[in-house]
Amino acid sequence: MTDLQETTPDEAADKAAVLIESLPWLKRFRDQIVVVKYGGNAMVSEDLQRTVAEDIAYLRYVGVKPVVVHGGGPQISRMLERLDIPSEFQGGYRVTSTEAVSVVRMVLTGHINPQLVSKINAHGPFATGLSGEDAGLFGGRRRGVVINGEEVDLGSVGDVVHVNPTAVLDHLAAGRIPVVSSIAPDLDRPGHTLNVNADAAAAALAVALNAAKLVILTDVPGLYADWPNRDSLVSHLTSAELRTMLPTLESGMVPKMQACLDAVDGGVDTAAIIDGRVPHSLLIEVFTSKGIGTEVVSA
Repeated sequence: MTDLQETTPDEAADKAAVLIESLPWLKRFRDQIVVVKYGGNAMVSEDLQRTVAEDIAYLRYVGVKPVVVHGGGPQISRMLERLDIPSEFQGGYRVTSTEAVSVVRMVLTGHINPQLVSKINAHGPFATGLSGEDAGLFGGRRRGVVINGEEVDLGSVGDVVHVNPTAVLDHLAAGRIPVVSSIAPDLDRPGHTLNVNADAAAAALAVALNAAKLVILTDVPGLYADWPNRDSLVSHLTSAELRTMLPTLESGMVPKMQACLDAVDGGVDTAAIIDGRVPHSLLIEVFTSKGIGTEVVSA
């Protein structure tokens, strides 16, 4: 960082302009809950892990109440491969055997969660780790997926059908940053755990918390109206427009955009998918007028 004494008047003016641009958004989101779904390449790059942690700490310091929900697809895939456990994706979801779900739980709750908590806490003693299994936070039910008109069994994969946000709200009231791993107890099979899609889990939690915004970090710049035409990036659309587009989207994009739709349908003011590969993309999305990626609002 440039030393304050070395900053030229022009540089100082540029910095002031950036700060002033953020003023309306600081006023808008102060004391509001913003749910951040953390995943993709931002989880496997050390530099991006650092900048995401900085962004989340920054939100907390300026009076926003961030809540983080994380997945861990790349890390889970590597561990399953290392243990020689078969893994495949169907319709954008990982088919998860009973054996594989134990690995999912270990990677998410035992490795990624404390790692992210530690990186955020390098900037202040705020972050605390939670699992979707803690204090009845999530309740799940198994789901399948329809591909070419046929139902495909996904194994121990489920949807979040119940959210008890009390534990998260308690942490927020204490000034903490809850960091939640995306697994859930199976409501129909006590003692069993479900691998739940982190995008969907983040949307369900955002609705339960009456959050002002849901931000999903992903591996693409946003939603394209005519993929692979890179000039067709959609920066803003309504829930009605997204509902029309959903059946035409690539399978990997469906869970993310469905999560955005579920969030705004459930009362969250705005939901956005942004490119987690761009350093500080979270701050760009929250505190600038143009933002980054694709934003969804109610019709």
